Amino acid sequence: MQNHRHARSSPAAGFTLIEIMVVVTILGLLATLVVTNVIDRADEARVTKAQTDVATIRDAVRMFRQGEGRLPSLAELTTADERGHVAIEALTLDPWGNDYVVREGKPPHSFEVVSAGPDGSLDTDDDIRCWRGAER
Repeated sequence: MQNHRHARSSPAAGFTLIEIMVVVTILGLLATLVVTNVIDRADEARVTKAQTDVATIRDAVRMFRQGEGRLPSLAELTTADERGHVAIEALTLDPWGNDYVVREGKPPHSFEVVSAGPDGSLDTDDDIRCWRGAER
């Protein structure tokens, strides 16, 4: 009698479909967390840039107003005066693609510099503003 030994086949090497699905699900969850944090940081960076720009413009407007006795236009701040001085070297749009606004403030002889913020509309809650009181 012959002894027929059947060679057992070894289990197939590799991953099962369930293992692959678990890994893909975990990677998807991790990607969601990372993307959410990156987007939040980008929004914070835009606000910080607008706050810095508004403060820089405010200081330039204050210096111009002390010398000229009136509020400048934004174009005047980036144009050399008769002595060749430029208040702001380069003025770009705010981080949301809107112009900054310089306008008279409510108390007499005051002014404010405003970025319309993410919604692009002035005088809303998301505006980024910096004001300067009356000079004495």
